[in-house]
Amino acid sequence: MKKVIFAAFTAALLWFVMFSPWTKDHVNFWITMGFSALVLISMSYFWGENFKRQFSFSVKDILIGVGSAVVLYGIFYIGDILSKLMFDFAAGQVANIYQMKEGENELYLGLLLILLVGPAEEIFWRGYIQRSLEPKYGGWTAMIATALIYTLVHIWSFNFMLIMSALVCGIFWGLLYKYNKNLVTLIVSHALWDVSVFVLFPIL
Repeated sequence: MKKVIFAAFTAALLWFVMFSPWTKDHVNFWITMGFSALVLISMSYFWGENFKRQFSFSVKDILIGVGSAVVLYGIFYIGDILSKLMFDFAAGQVANIYQMKEGENELYLGLLLILLVGPAEEIFWRGYIQRSLEPKYGGWTAMIATALIYTLVHIWSFNFMLIMSALVCGIFWGLLYKYNKNLVTLIVSHALWDVSVFVLFPIL
């Protein structure tokens, strides 16, 4: 359990560097994100038990991943409309999130999200953190705890819309992992959602 706590603390520190107003102007967000992804994968690989058993390339699981990405995109599309009706600050905060990709090559960002960031986050948050908590605390507690930690590491952005987005994603992918332990499904879902919402079909 000490390794899990250390891993979560490390993720929090990396996300602090990427998002906090005291550090974000001194680093390139996407380079730091890529580095963080490599750190997350490394911790998951060396500390996770039976790591390779969580991967299975079945057509059914891949289709679930694709379908869940579409569903999550729809949730965010509707959520964006509702949030802008309820909160005056919503549009500005969403625009601030998309400012992170200004001046960057979209092909580079798309490849980074699909090949590294999306896979790394699922391997770490669901495949390592949530999976490690399940034997001791049970499936539901592990899912909720992981989703909350995943949300809290985004708190350094001080962006309500981003924090709530992380909460929705954490719960969504946490539930998906609870009922489908195949990380290929989660990776497909996360990677496709990432590249859709950030690059291909931005929600503004």
